Amino acid sequence: MKQYNILGGIDNLTEKTKMKNYKELEKEVIKWADNKGILTNGTPESQANKTIEEALEIYQAIKVNDKAEIIDGLGDVLVTIIIQAKLQNVDLLECLQTALNVITKRTGYMKDGMFYKNE
Repeated sequence: MKQYNILGGIDNLTEKTKMKNYKELEKEVIKWADNKGILTNGTPESQANKTIEEALEIYQAIKVNDKAEIIDGLGDVLVTIIIQAKLQNVDLLECLQTALNVITKRTGYMKDGMFYKNE
């Protein structure tokens, strides 16, 4: 099992490893997906299914409070979403900005630990 720490990421990374910025990481994910044939042979539907699969893994990790698996799962979901954005030919940061513009105006209420929007 991987060991994580808050400041340094995976413990077995050397101190020489520097955190890359989002755009650098996004480029590496897209290159990886291209090399694996995901961008040419994958479909938006199959990628959405992969995102759901990875999100369910996060849920399972949360249920047993496995921090390392939660971190791994969140990263995996981000990878699937980056690939989905590339398949859809949209900029993921634009998507995030669009969502933020909407949710900041949203009203709703909390119930049982979850936010419900008003219709």
